[in-house]
Amino acid sequence: MAFKEFLEYLQLEKNYSKHTVTAYKNDLGSFLGFCEEEFDEKSIDNVNYSQIRSWIVMLVNNNISNRSVNRKIASLKAYYKFLLKTKQIKINPLSKHKALKTPKKIEAPFSQEEMKKVLEEMEFGDDYEGQRDKLIIEMFYATGMRRSELVNLKVGDVDFSNKTIKVLGKRNKERFVPLLPYIESIAKEYMESRKAISTPNSKDYLFLRKGGDKIYETLVYRIINNYFSEVSTKLKKSPHILRHTFATHLLNQGADLNSVKELLGHSSLSSTQVYTHNSMAELKKQYGIAHPRNQKS
Repeated sequence: MAFKEFLEYLQLEKNYSKHTVTAYKNDLGSFLGFCEEEFDEKSIDNVNYSQIRSWIVMLVNNNISNRSVNRKIASLKAYYKFLLKTKQIKINPLSKHKALKTPKKIEAPFSQEEMKKVLEEMEFGDDYEGQRDKLIIEMFYATGMRRSELVNLKVGDVDFSNKTIKVLGKRNKERFVPLLPYIESIAKEYMESRKAISTPNSKDYLFLRKGGDKIYETLVYRIINNYFSEVSTKLKKSPHILRHTFATHLLNQGADLNSVKELLGHSSLSSTQVYTHNSMAELKKQYGIAHPRNQKS
C-alpha cells in the first residue's frame, strides 16, 4: 500500500496540518480494518466500489452522521486520486460516487448588540493579558480570520505604513486585509506592552502568553468563550462564530459577496454563500418594516 507516500504527500506537498494528516490516516486505517475483516483484503489499493459501498452502509447503520461519512469518503477519494496521479492504479473506484445528503449547518452569529457589550462595555484590564485579549477579539471581528491564522500572525504582518494585515491562510495562500484605524491604535498600544514579555522563544509571533511563548489555539478558544459567555446564551461561542459574525454583519450592511469572499480567504464563492442565510433573514425583516404595503394604517 502507498499509505506512507500519500501521508508524506499531504504533509510536504499539500502543506496540510498534522491534525488533518492524522484524520486522513485514521479514515484510511478504518476502511482497511473493515476490508480485512469483511473481505480478507490486506490492501485497499485495488478495491471496487461495491466494497466501499458496503463500508458506507455499515457506517450509516452504526449511526455515523452523513456529514462524517462524507468526510471519511473524501479521505478515500484523495487517496485514490493520489494513486491515479502516481500511476499506481488505473481506475478510481470512487469516480462516480455521490456524497450523501446533509442538512445545511447554519451557526448563529453574535448580534451587533452582543459585540457592543463585549467590546465597549466589558472591562478587559490594563495589564498585558487584558490588552492582548481585547486585541484578539477586535482582530477577529475586524478581519474574519481563522483561529489558526491569528495564532500564527507575526509582528511584521501588521503593516502600519500600508494599513494592511498580511494573513497566511490555507495552503500557505497569502491575503491582505485592511488595517482599520481603531485596530491600528489598539495594536500599537498592545505592541508596546508585548515588548516587555517578548523572549527569544517568541520568534516575532504577534500574540504571546504572559511568559513570552506563542499563544496556542485552545487558549484562543477559551478567551473567546469566556468573554462571550458573559453576554450571550448561544451554545457555541468560538473564534469560528466570530468569523461567521464578521461575514454576516458585512453582508447585512450591504457588502459585496465577492469582497467578503476575498476577505475570508475562501477559494470558491460557494463557501461564502452560506453566510448569506443570516443576511437574507435581516433583509426580510427590514423589508417587512419598510415596505409601504406592509405598513399598518
